[in-house]
Amino acid sequence: MKKQWYELRQLASGAGNQRTETGLPRVAMVQGDIPEHRLTAVYEPMINLILAGSKSMTVGNRTYRYDPATYFVMSVALPAVGKVQADDKTGAPYLAVILTPEPEIIADLLANMPDSSSAPLHGTGFAVAPVTAELLDACIRLLRLMSKPDDIAALATLYEREILFRVLQGPLGALLRDIATPDTHLSRIYTVINWIKQNYMQAVRVDELAKMAALSVSAFHRHFRAITALSPVQYQKRIRLMEAREKLVSRRENITTIALSVGYQSHTQFSREYSRLFGRPPSVDLARLKHGHGGAR
Repeated sequence: MKKQWYELRQLASGAGNQRTETGLPRVAMVQGDIPEHRLTAVYEPMINLILAGSKSMTVGNRTYRYDPATYFVMSVALPAVGKVQADDKTGAPYLAVILTPEPEIIADLLANMPDSSSAPLHGTGFAVAPVTAELLDACIRLLRLMSKPDDIAALATLYEREILFRVLQGPLGALLRDIATPDTHLSRIYTVINWIKQNYMQAVRVDELAKMAALSVSAFHRHFRAITALSPVQYQKRIRLMEAREKLVSRRENITTIALSVGYQSHTQFSREYSRLFGRPPSVDLARLKHGHGGAR
């Protein structure tokens, strides 16, 4: 697969150190060092293929590492801590391609894959698997369209469908099925996750969230933790703290104002929970990030 990797790296070499749109629907790239506060974020559902370097993702208490021999699928929005680094041997900067899965396309593929209905659900919202030559081939055909913009409308969706098909056939296929399959536990948890993301400043009542998911409190709590590696309250706190960190870096507001803006009523509680997640009090963390010590490692 060396020739495939080489071509993919050449095709994606124009990416920058932040999300770079490609002109292809739902496809983006990223390359190089990424500021630490950008990697500590709520990650939306995606298929992510690394072309150079490596990345680790900590979701709850689980840490996953993947490199150009692997890809990952995230089926729900998850607050995670990411770290990237250049290739240990060649020094090539981190380089990745991201595809945002489209539920309608997945559902249409599933309708023509009779065996998929009997496959077990994955039970978690994030996993890593080895890449295949077939998957790489489909990615190459899709990225080649960047230099043929007149062909995008006719061919991009076809190649995207092939990528999704290859993932559905693989060990992470259940994650994609969950995205497009109504009335699964994941789809119910996904509804709650979207509500928390949009209303993260509000107090969370687990019994009300369970009712929203049409599950008992115990079943809701069990499935939510299995999928996100966090309890509902922990999930909300992560979103609040990650939003606060982004505001600390990008705005000229004092720490108390930012704490209030993300839903905290106590500066002391905010600082304590911020330190627990990021390892430093907000003021110390902000100084470190602004002086250039928060880049990717």
